[in-house]
Amino acid sequence: MINERDREYLNNKYHRTDEPFDAFRRMDYHGYEYPEDSGMSLSDIDKGLGELDKELVGEPHQMHKAKMVKYVLDNTRVDVNEHDWFVGFECWSRPISKYTCNKWHAEVLGRYSEQYNEFLKLDKAGFVYGGLDFDHTVPDWDAIMSLGFSGLLKRLHDRYASLSESVSLTEEQENFYRGAVIEYEAIIAFIDRLYKCALTKKHAKAGKIAACLKNLRDGAPTDIYEAMQLIYIYFMISESVDHYQVRSLGFGLDATLYPFYLADTESGRYTKDEIAELLAYFMIQWQAIGNYWGQPFYLGGTALDGSCKVNELSYLILDVYDKLGLYNPKIQIKVSDSTPKDLIRQALTMIRGGTSSIVFCNEKIITEALMSRGLSYDEACDAVVSGCYEYKSKVKKGVALSGFYFNALKPISLVFDRGFDRVSGEEIGLKTRDVGTMSSFSEFYGAYLAQLDYLVHRTLGLYYELEGENANINPSLLFSATTEQCVGSMTDALGGGIDNSTGTLLCGLGTAVDALMAVYELVFERKITTLAELRDALANNWNGYEHLRRAALACKHKFGNGDELSDLYAATLVREVSAMLSGRRNIRGGRTTLELHSARAFIIHGELTSATPDGRRDGEEMSKNGSPTPGADRCGVTALVKSATKLDHALTNDGSCLDVMLHPTAVSGDDGLVALEGVMSTYMKHGGGSIHFNIFDVQTLRDAQQHPERYENLQVRVCGWNVLWNNMSKVEQDAYILRAENIK
Repeated sequence: MINERDREYLNNKYHRTDEPFDAFRRMDYHGYEYPEDSGMSLSDIDKGLGELDKELVGEPHQMHKAKMVKYVLDNTRVDVNEHDWFVGFECWSRPISKYTCNKWHAEVLGRYSEQYNEFLKLDKAGFVYGGLDFDHTVPDWDAIMSLGFSGLLKRLHDRYASLSESVSLTEEQENFYRGAVIEYEAIIAFIDRLYKCALTKKHAKAGKIAACLKNLRDGAPTDIYEAMQLIYIYFMISESVDHYQVRSLGFGLDATLYPFYLADTESGRYTKDEIAELLAYFMIQWQAIGNYWGQPFYLGGTALDGSCKVNELSYLILDVYDKLGLYNPKIQIKVSDSTPKDLIRQALTMIRGGTSSIVFCNEKIITEALMSRGLSYDEACDAVVSGCYEYKSKVKKGVALSGFYFNALKPISLVFDRGFDRVSGEEIGLKTRDVGTMSSFSEFYGAYLAQLDYLVHRTLGLYYELEGENANINPSLLFSATTEQCVGSMTDALGGGIDNSTGTLLCGLGTAVDALMAVYELVFERKITTLAELRDALANNWNGYEHLRRAALACKHKFGNGDELSDLYAATLVREVSAMLSGRRNIRGGRTTLELHSARAFIIHGELTSATPDGRRDGEEMSKNGSPTPGADRCGVTALVKSATKLDHALTNDGSCLDVMLHPTAVSGDDGLVALEGVMSTYMKHGGGSIHFNIFDVQTLRDAQQHPERYENLQVRVCGWNVLWNNMSKVEQDAYILRAENIK
């Protein structure tokens, strides 16, 4: 499938494997040396960009950025290597960004310094982090595949000519058109450079690579190899030069590539084994790149006519991925009643064997979630899964203007301290009543909701005007020109060319519910303490109140155990937050979406949240996604699924996920596979959103922590991505060990 020398080369293509590597700074690294005669050095390109930046002072940002993209593509060193079916170019560190979007972003924040400084207070206090989102896209892969870069350029010219005849274009529209033309002409010229480079090579792969590049220079892909090369080239230019992450490879990698696969195998152009080899070289690129968050693509789904989109290629992709032992890219599988059971079992067998970088997404919930955002069924059906678990319509495309992670736990501390945050020393919340005067749980709960509502709306209000600046900060010319809506109006996607939403992500739901339930149980149900005493215990980080902490940790009302009361409050809290957001529009008139997804906020916000009534100490991590607090789910996976499916996942209309950890003995053998499938299907049947699995025993994790050299390939599903166990901090590892200790 892929020989050892080629794999070694690919592992070093983007960064050296014999040197330390920080996945958060992946673009700061440099892999193998490129031929000096193929272009300028990285330092010379930076110097050239600096000079060009001075020349472009006063130019519209669209033109400024486009000319910088062109400079990089015209001058970066390139290679067509004997060990790779996919092209290489040296300049993949977003070299233009310090002269464009990074600089322009700083200027915008400077102009809105009062609002931004207020936002920083909330960030420092650990209630929110995030901000303007000008870096996440899913292009129109159907248009890219059918038209190619030259066809997209022709469509751009045609739409401009047609629009110019009917209306007088604004300066913004003119700049959009001219900038997009510069970028697309530069891309076509860049592919021509690669083609001419391939012609100079004598190795076995060179001839086929050259023919591929010639076709991609002149038009749309004609076979599956050219289609994969086109995806790769678009991805690399978008992420590495244009500063826009590509958060899905194809509209379903299997669906996008299948017409080519079918034509190639039927004509004899490629055999199935040859396509498997190309897929191997294709997929390994993203593991070699080493993005901490992982690179997503999805499989399967249901077409508008009701037909299942799983095909022969779906199985082949999983098979190649499994044989390579990859953990990146990460794979989402869309699940419906029509999804073939053998595909699900193939994926579950991979997970059981240690390939945990697969998430199952409930297609029915995706459709309902998008319809709750105002889309019709036709627009919501056959949707895109992007990023970790996010949903987008292919028909009525959208893009986020901002992304805010809200800490559901922090307002509990603010209730005890009347709006004062002891971590930051700032007054950030409402001055609610002294807890010592509260005589019922409903008063405490009402104060919590008031704090949460205040902080959510305060955050969104601070960013209202800033969200109108995204297209000015980072013009999305490459991405926008793939989209008929943007080209038809000559309007940047982030400037209103397509639907613009504001994304919000709720973090710490499970722990927030546990903390509320601890107040209910300890103070009002069992009456073993008072709110005043509990306030003192929290202020002292439970020191001197160990007996009370033990009682808090042992509370019966904890989310994730099938407990009716805590599950009811969890579901209610999701509805409350959804209601807070549902009527709110951003400056572009777009909706504010909700996602139960934490990324690393469950760690970051945990570090900035003081002790809470559930027994948690200062700085400890919180629950992530739609999952329970680590170690709190003690009643087995059936109870966990029961709790998780009490939530209305359609209200989390931009995604949600449950993290499940199982012991290897529970899923071993044929019966174990059936049991694993049962967990997944029960979750889906009862309205769950997305679900992924870690199959661990605590002894393995402890041994891996003590002897990392024995577990170099042990991978862990962290949140919406996978990492190697050895790349995790001890604090993160300890949280997994804690949860594994409670597996039943």
